[in-house]
Amino acid sequence: MKLGYGLITCQRPPDDPRSDADLYQQAVELAVEAERLGFDSVWLTEHHFVDDGYMPSLMAVAAAVAVRTERILIGTGLVLAPLHDPIRLAEDAATVDLLSRGRLVLGLGLGWREQEFEGLQIPMDQRLSRTVDAVTIMRQAWGDGLVTGGRKRPRPAVSVTPKPYRPGGPPIWIGAVAEPAVRRAARIGDGYMSGDIAADGFAEQIGWLHDELPNRRRPGAPEPSIYQATFAVTEGDAWEQVRPHRHYLNWKYDDMDQPGGASRTGPATTPPPLAADDEQALREITVAGTPDQVAAGIARYRDAAGDDLHYIAQLYWPGMEYQRQREAMRVFAEQVAPKLR
Repeated sequence: MKLGYGLITCQRPPDDPRSDADLYQQAVELAVEAERLGFDSVWLTEHHFVDDGYMPSLMAVAAAVAVRTERILIGTGLVLAPLHDPIRLAEDAATVDLLSRGRLVLGLGLGWREQEFEGLQIPMDQRLSRTVDAVTIMRQAWGDGLVTGGRKRPRPAVSVTPKPYRPGGPPIWIGAVAEPAVRRAARIGDGYMSGDIAADGFAEQIGWLHDELPNRRRPGAPEPSIYQATFAVTEGDAWEQVRPHRHYLNWKYDDMDQPGGASRTGPATTPPPLAADDEQALREITVAGTPDQVAAGIARYRDAAGDDLHYIAQLYWPGMEYQRQREAMRVFAEQVAPKLR
């Protein structure tokens, strides 16, 4: 079982006194700390036009992490593939793979927020075909031949250089939730990414993944992974300590999809109070408690997927004080991880 740290967003809630420069510098330092503590991977995530500064440029930050670390895998969870030109994404990914000497894991997602597609002038009804074509085009770019394009978008034949550090390029993991998307990930991805779901729901997704293996276009089986809100403490009530940050993180996804959300200026919006029903729903999909309780919660996901699960502990909390984040990482690494390996 592998254990990752993430998902780094560099969001700045309205009560966070840090500057954007502070948050990005600390993001790199947290990645360095994750490596020191023995995490297997560190993960970044992408959105655009969000008033709290949600990270829009994963390859730039991944490059910064690459030159400050030596061992840890650097993952994107997820790059919104249809919003990027696939050749440029292939070039950027190859560069990060070179800087890291083969440590990049390129996680891709379709995206769901209409305002991002409008702002970047990408037709949202093409998001699926653009993502599938992007996988084809990037693998062409990282191979020995010419890039000729995907099924929907042929390209003039070009040779893309430099090549990644590893022959064939970084592994491509596909993020998916619904059954058709999970099955598609099984067919075309080197890995599969789920997230923010109860263990029984994850088990159902793993079942779909396994059912689709006979139709797979890649050698071997895709590596299963999940990112899940996680918080372990040795003193006090874990939920009460993480509750405001968990609420903000979850609420912001709804807020950023509100009409006009992409055109806001000024400070980030303040979330409303957390309703009791919403709080209960969040608690059910948050792995929080003592180290023993957190390890037991993670083990339920491992049991659903098997021992090769890559569990990404979502320990990066927007608005949480920097030293408190580091302490949460330490508790996880020293008192949770040993119970799972």
